[in-house]
Amino acid sequence: MSLQYALLNDISWQSQTDWQTPDTPFMSFAFWQALADTGAIGEQAGWLPLFVLVHRVADTKSNSLIDRADNSENHPAINHVAQTVTHPIAVLPVFIKGHHRGEFVFDHSWAEAYARYGVDYYPRMVTSVPYTPITGQRLWLAKGETLTTDIIKAAIAGVDDIAQQVGASSWHGLFVTPELATIATASMPNDIDIVHLLAVQDNGLESPALDMPILERQGCQFLWQNKDLLQDCQPFADFEAFLATLKAKKRKTIRAERRKVAEQAIICQRKCGDAITDEDWKAFYHCYVMTYAVRGQQPYLTIDFFMTLAATMSEHLMLAQALDGSGEIIASSLFLYDDRHSENATLYGRYWGALGEYDSLHFELCYYQGIEFAIEQGLIYFDPGTQGEHKLVRGFIPTKTHSIHRIYDPRFVPAIANFCAQDREHMAQYRQQAFEALPFNADNMPDFDTNT
Repeated sequence: MSLQYALLNDISWQSQTDWQTPDTPFMSFAFWQALADTGAIGEQAGWLPLFVLVHRVADTKSNSLIDRADNSENHPAINHVAQTVTHPIAVLPVFIKGHHRGEFVFDHSWAEAYARYGVDYYPRMVTSVPYTPITGQRLWLAKGETLTTDIIKAAIAGVDDIAQQVGASSWHGLFVTPELATIATASMPNDIDIVHLLAVQDNGLESPALDMPILERQGCQFLWQNKDLLQDCQPFADFEAFLATLKAKKRKTIRAERRKVAEQAIICQRKCGDAITDEDWKAFYHCYVMTYAVRGQQPYLTIDFFMTLAATMSEHLMLAQALDGSGEIIASSLFLYDDRHSENATLYGRYWGALGEYDSLHFELCYYQGIEFAIEQGLIYFDPGTQGEHKLVRGFIPTKTHSIHRIYDPRFVPAIANFCAQDREHMAQYRQQAFEALPFNADNMPDFDTNT
């Protein structure tokens, strides 16, 4: 048995086998269907989707022409001679894009470098959850399958095929798992014969994409952990138990912030799933739109998108609301969360908005309400979203993120590879400094792990 790939522009593959439950709600078919049905992805949105379908084939004589994959001698896992398709085992989504919006891993400087040399950086290709900086799986796997080097090689061969067909400058896998980053970077050559590649290009021949490396960048996000170190890493009993792990000054600051919200006659409440009404969704969206309006922008997502989530995956939704003295909703924060019994059950803070400026309300609705909910539900982690050192001083631990990148023009590979290496060094130093600024008292200070 060997692996082969096919390129698809629809989701017919979803019905071809039984797929594993994804590691986050953001890779669920329902979430992606909501994106597609409401126009958040598609040609008009500038997120044109294709799917690389990896399937296992039998080594039998056949004249099947449904698949493509070049340079098979460089990809021993991929057999192009005499194949009979059995069943799909993995799918990698790839978006063709002419912009960077909604990605959160920034390569604008790379685009500027291309422009200075008169080279097109667009189109480019991206594998990510659109508009969502959440670390997680980027391939759907069939039941019984695990991520392997052979699967990654077959998927990357499909990516290279797309790049050749559309003339893409590069491919970017964003917020991938550490496992995927490790396998992908190890599956391609690290020592690049640039002289050879440039000679091939100068002779007018097609540049051998399979000789190109996959480069890794690293970033930093802040993750709250439901672990009481004084209680053998057991989950916290309540919010006060969490506060007890912090230095006295930080405990005082958080209590003061929560008190300020109450002093403004603001009441906060949480609703889950089907308890969230249509009126709640309308009020939430009004608040959500305001976060863009103050910057003179239009939101990426429509109210129909959120209403579709409510109809198709309500069991993963929690809405935190702030009400003024008259009972009017003045701010909302939408969270998604895993099944509490999943291995690394996580709460994800995603979409927030307020109708005005209120002292400390953002901290309350986006962080403290989330922490309380994670404790109540027994969730292990709380990911409040990207960026923001203000999360650090509220007990969110600096955590490494990974992205992987494939550059097809050999003239730019050395400089971008050097940039990625320097960027990884800088981010490692930043994570160390951020860790040292954590607000925990000495008995509750977690160990710094260079691998996370």
